[in-house]
Amino acid sequence: MIVTPLQADRKPNLTFYEERVDLAAAFRWTARLDMHEAVANHFSLALDESGRRFLINPNMMHFSRIRASDLLELDADDPETMERPDAPDPTAWGLHGALHRHCQHARCVMHVHSVHATVLASLADSTLPPIDQTSATFFERVVVDEGYAGLAFEEEGERCAALLSDPKVKVMVMGNHGVLVIGDSVAETFDRLYYFERACETYIKALWTGKPLRRLPDEVARKVAQQIDDYPVAGARRHLDELKAILDEEGSNFRN
Repeated sequence: MIVTPLQADRKPNLTFYEERVDLAAAFRWTARLDMHEAVANHFSLALDESGRRFLINPNMMHFSRIRASDLLELDADDPETMERPDAPDPTAWGLHGALHRHCQHARCVMHVHSVHATVLASLADSTLPPIDQTSATFFERVVVDEGYAGLAFEEEGERCAALLSDPKVKVMVMGNHGVLVIGDSVAETFDRLYYFERACETYIKALWTGKPLRRLPDEVARKVAQQIDDYPVAGARRHLDELKAILDEEGSNFRN
């Protein structure tokens, strides 16, 4: 077998290596799509069955520079987490720690202030209507948080976690804040985040025209959402694998 330089640089002694690589790739591509916000925003991934042990990005590192080895491994039940020399951002701990404590089904959590989702979160009515196939995939799978009460420190994180108790809900439009997406894996969650932002962009630009929207009937939107859930091809996995292949071809060090 031919070993590429990138494969030779891998660190097999790094715990949860493949999970780290997936998460690092998601950070890199989120930055490339300009869906990040400076050195803010955070992604996390559960590592055990309870969901309480998780990976998260280090404090104040730009998404475009994050490598597999940079990710922090935390315990959501550890009261001394913020005393660590490499402590995460306090809002990352507040929001993601709460989610991994209370929402076992939220294996991967991605929170960003991407432009179009945040525009949606800033409207008096922050629901995403099913006006095309992409937006229809989120029908009855989104909750709108209308109780924003400040930065996502621990109390705010606990409040947000309570809104995601229904496993069917995969997206939280955080009113006056941004968007939070959950899933079973990095691939699934990143794919969902990508398409939700695209759906929001289509909706916001449709509103710009000032013309009536062609809204799908609920029964059609519900059918489309279920068809996507049941789609036989693992599109999310292929999506992330293709992005990793592009990064590899470019010589990225995200795997290190």
